[in-house]
Amino acid sequence: MALDSADKLNSLGFAKPPSETRVVVAMSGGVDSSVVAAELAREGYDVVGITLQLYDHGAALAKKGACCAGRDIHDARRVAEEMGFPHYVLDYENVFRDAVIDEFAESYLGGATPVPCIRCNERVKFKDLLETARDLDADCMATGHYIQRKMGADRAELHCAADASRDQSYFLFSTTQEQLDYLRFPLGHLPSKDDTRALAAKHGLPVADKPDSQDICFVPDGNYASVIEKLRPGAAEPGEIVHADGRVLGTHKGVIHYTIGQRRGLGIGGLSEPLYVVKLDVEAKRVIVGPKELLSTRTVPVREVNWLGDGGFTDVAEREISVKVRSTRPPREAILRPLSETEAEVELLTPEEGVSPGQACVFYETAGTRVLGGGWIWRGR
Repeated sequence: MALDSADKLNSLGFAKPPSETRVVVAMSGGVDSSVVAAELAREGYDVVGITLQLYDHGAALAKKGACCAGRDIHDARRVAEEMGFPHYVLDYENVFRDAVIDEFAESYLGGATPVPCIRCNERVKFKDLLETARDLDADCMATGHYIQRKMGADRAELHCAADASRDQSYFLFSTTQEQLDYLRFPLGHLPSKDDTRALAAKHGLPVADKPDSQDICFVPDGNYASVIEKLRPGAAEPGEIVHADGRVLGTHKGVIHYTIGQRRGLGIGGLSEPLYVVKLDVEAKRVIVGPKELLSTRTVPVREVNWLGDGGFTDVAEREISVKVRSTRPPREAILRPLSETEAEVELLTPEEGVSPGQACVFYETAGTRVLGGGWIWRGR
């Protein structure tokens, strides 16, 4: 991160000394964002740490392994005190509930499988928090995400992290070009998470050995259904479990307990073939199950497309790209066909199993690391 005397730009890309460059660091209280703040402070930047309080402190204090909780706010504050920069906590509970939690519940009730972490980045961190950074006259905002921002021929580009096992590009596909121009991701180039923890230890940070967050912050123990039942009482209405051939195989306690591709916990044992959830019929309160081959999908309709590639999204009829339809799956070769500025059809060259409405379909260049954008999978017309 040293200042490059050849082009007179500091490590964040500004033609002035670090001491005259203000950077707001989004601090979750975890090791990643703490290291970002500590490294920038060590380099002499005018660092301002901000932590968002996203949900009730009482519940947060009792839960480990979640970001933006009460304990995490305390940890972020301790890091700021030790490194000597100001730190602020902003109450975003109402914003978070309206922009993320309510849609999460409605999506599940509609038979989709939402990804609230993407919406949080899109609607809270990279929108409201970014505007707060601008209000503080910050030159940029930095986060602890594992993704790379590189300067292309014409503008800033989004690229996968150097460490593929930590790459968070799937969760950041909806970052707009305007936001990307303002954001910085200082950890994206690191070879591994061990390097991040080594930096934390070097700075003597109290969070150096803090475990990574695992669950969605407002979903204790990964039990989505219990959260939805609290948010929408009476949502879990019973219905039938039906084979794709029409046979009624049993009953369920609510569609919200199931996701596309699920095999375990169906409660319909004793059958000769393994069965998977292949469709959720919310209106009829039916969980449709069938053999694994029924999960295979070649055509994926997407909407709310965010395009970060070169040229206009609809400039060409089709593009050869790679896509991810789940965060845990590797990119697959595909053909992208724009239908409008915000809708497209993705043809997978190799069928994927368990493609579910509510998940993201993220676009990548076929040979390289650049993120070209993405969209949200839906049922189509």
